[in-house]
Amino acid sequence: MQLKDKVAFITGAASGIGKEIAIVYAKEGAKIVIADLNKAAADAAAAELVATGAQAIGVAVDVTSEEQVDAAVAEAARAFDGIDILVSNAGIQIVHPIDEFSFADWKKMLAIHLDGAFLTTRACLKHMYAQGRGGSVIYMGSVHSKEASVLKAPYVTAKHGLIGLCKTVAKEGAKHGVRANVICPGFVRTPLVEKQIPEQAKTLGITEEQVVKNVMLKETVDGEFTTTDDVAQVALMFAAFPTNALTGQSLVVSHGWFMQ
Repeated sequence: MQLKDKVAFITGAASGIGKEIAIVYAKEGAKIVIADLNKAAADAAAAELVATGAQAIGVAVDVTSEEQVDAAVAEAARAFDGIDILVSNAGIQIVHPIDEFSFADWKKMLAIHLDGAFLTTRACLKHMYAQGRGGSVIYMGSVHSKEASVLKAPYVTAKHGLIGLCKTVAKEGAKHGVRANVICPGFVRTPLVEKQIPEQAKTLGITEEQVVKNVMLKETVDGEFTTTDDVAQVALMFAAFPTNALTGQSLVVSHGWFMQ
C-alpha cells in the first residue's frame, strides 16, 4: 500500500476527478477527507469509501472562504491526526468571449481556482510543517496551464497561475520535505466538461458532436477523452513519490493534445 495511513485532503472530491482520486488513494491505504461545497454529497462519497473498508470523512467547504477552509482543514487534522496530502481539485467553468465576460464571473473563476488553491495550501502546509513528516501538495491544473483556448480567459489565466504557485511551494516546502506538483489533464468527460459541450456549441454556432470532435479532441493523437483514472494514477504517483527529486513539476495527461 503506497499511501498507508497517509491523510489526504481532497477538494471537489464528491464527484468527477476528485472522487476518482479519493477511490484510488483509499485503495492504497490513505485516510480520505472528502472536501466539497455540497456537504450531503461529501458525506455520501465518504460513506461509499467507508463501505469498502476505508477510513473517510466528508467536510463542507467553500474554498473561497478563508474561515471555512481553515475550519475544514483543522477538522480533518483532528479526525485523522494531521494532513499528509493536499489535492487542490475544486473548480468550475464559465465560457464567454473576453469582450462579453462579466467582471463578476472573472473574479468568481479566479477565486475558486487560485484563491482556493492558496487558502487550502496555506492551511495544510501549517500542519505538514508542524508534523515533521513531509507531505505532498498536488494542484489540478489543465492543458490550459500550458495552452490557451478561446472563450476561457479566466480559466486559462488561473490554470497558468497554479504553476507559479506550485513552483513557489516546492521551493519553500523543500526544507520540510513537502513536494508540490501540478497535474495537467486534457478533456475528461466529467459533469464540468459535459456542461461545456452545449455551451460551446451555442457560442461557436456548431453541433455538440463538432465541439467534441473538432474542438475538444482535435489535437489528441487518438481522438479519445482522458479518463478520471488516468488522472488519478498520476495523482497517486505524485503523492507516493518518496523524495524531493520530483517537485515543482507539471505533468500533462492529455492523449498527446499538448506535448512538452
